[in-house]
Parts: sequence; C-alpha cells; structure tokens
Amino acid sequence: MDMILDVRKAGFHYDPVRTIFSEISFSLAEEEVLCILGPNGIGKSTLIRCLANLNPLCAGTIQLHGNNIRSLPHRDVAKVIGYVPQAHEIVFPFPVRDFVLMGRAPHLGHFASPGREDGAKADAAIDLVGIRKIADKPVSAISGGEYQLAMIARALAQEPEVLLLDEPTSHLDFGNQIRVLEIIDRLATEGLSVIMSSHFPDHAFLTSNNVAIMQHGSFMAYGLAEEVVTEENLKETYGVDVSISYSHTVDRHVCVPHRAGPCRCHGHHATACTGKGAVFKASVR
Repeated sequence: MDMILDVRKAGFHYDPVRTIFSEISFSLAEEEVLCILGPNGIGKSTLIRCLANLNPLCAGTIQLHGNNIRSLPHRDVAKVIGYVPQAHEIVFPFPVRDFVLMGRAPHLGHFASPGREDGAKADAAIDLVGIRKIADKPVSAISGGEYQLAMIARALAQEPEVLLLDEPTSHLDFGNQIRVLEIIDRLATEGLSVIMSSHFPDHAFLTSNNVAIMQHGSFMAYGLAEEVVTEENLKETYGVDVSISYSHTVDRHVCVPHRAGPCRCHGHHATACTGKGAVFKASVR
C-alpha cells in the first residue's frame, strides 16, 4: 500500500520553553481516515497546520510522496493536500460559489482565470456537501454551519489526495455533523485520504481506519479504532468514565459517557442506579 504522508519524530514549539508536541511518527496510506482525539489545547490544531505546511516543524520531518514537504512549492503541496481550519475570518462577501471556486487556484496559472471545467468541479463540490441552495448567497450572510460546509467544499474543489480537517463538525448541528461524517466516509471509499481532529470518540468509530489519542504533547495511543478507543484510554485522556459497547443496531461500537451527578429517577448516584434515569450508564443492545 502506497503511503502519501510519512511523519517521523515531528516536533513543534513556539518558544524553546513550551513544547507543543514532540516525537510524533505515523504514516497515512491511500483511502485511510485517521482521527486524532485529545483534550482542548493539546496541540491537535498545530499538528494539522504543520501537516498542511503552514507551520514549519522544529524537529523531525514530513514526507509527501517521498519528498520533504518543506522543499516543495506551496502550489504543489496544495494540489495534494486540502486544509479546512476550525475558524476562518470572512474578509469579503464573496458568493458561496465563487468562494468554493477559489479552491481551484492551485491548478491555475499565475494570470489564468477559472474556466468551465473549474466551475463544474466547484459545482460538484457544492452538491457533494449539500449547499446548492445557498450557492448565490454571500459568505458573510450564511450561518456558521453553512460556512463550515462551504469551507469543506472549497477544499474538495482542489481535488486533493489528502484532506486535513480541524474539528470539521464543531460548528454544525447534529444532522449536518452526521452528513459531514458520511461524506468523509464516502470520499475515503473513492480514494481520498483524510486526517481529522475531533473531540468526539464516536466519530472515530463512524469514520476511521486508525485513531491517534494525543496527550501531553505526543500520541499516547495509535492504531485501529477498536483497539485505541477504549474505556481506559478515554478515562486517562479526558478524566471521565465511559462505557464502550458494540451496537448490533448500528453495526459499530458506541461510546456512552456515565452520568456524574445524582440520577433524576430516584435521586441515587448514577453509578448505583438501575432505574430508567441512568440513561448514560445503560448498556447498548
């Protein structure tokens, strides 16, 4: 299996006193989805920015198709890697379609304008994420969730081999969260490789081949979702008790947090309660 990205002993710091992450190594294959879990402020976003060639590593290397990513022109990197940040400042009210069309920039010459084929690929990306109805609206007049979907569409218009998503569902309602995860899963089956960060362990079971749990500036666990996303690892990472069960209804593992306070049904503590109110403690059938 061909490896698109190969990361070896990667490290980054903004100043020598505070290391954001260090000694991170992994490879990303074709059609692989890697989900990076971890608490806030642990360095997930910084790592993804380094993978996008926006922040230079302070140690280690990132190889893109066997070439050091720092030696490649930004245009060449952009033809392979698409990046969707958590937040993006809107500086001009472009129509959504024009905003998505900007994703074609790496494939155009310095003074070239987008052609009919570029427009068709932008339209295909818009349809893929389901925002056709807002294609003519200015990006400054759409909701935060719609803007996030437009950002994903713009990255897809690049036709990348690797899509980097920093908390891709953070601004989306529940329905759009599921749609985005379904899109990620479908894209992977069509040949795209994806690295995404998330706060939700269930996202790893929904989309991922592999999972990395980031803590204390490194990967404390890395491997298949069913082997890495365990009750013990999540307790160590997030400091909360969870139960992980296999649901035959949805044909995957699910992660269920325990209630921390008294149960509403009888006033007992949730871990001791067997009534209907202990919903977070219930096993999944």
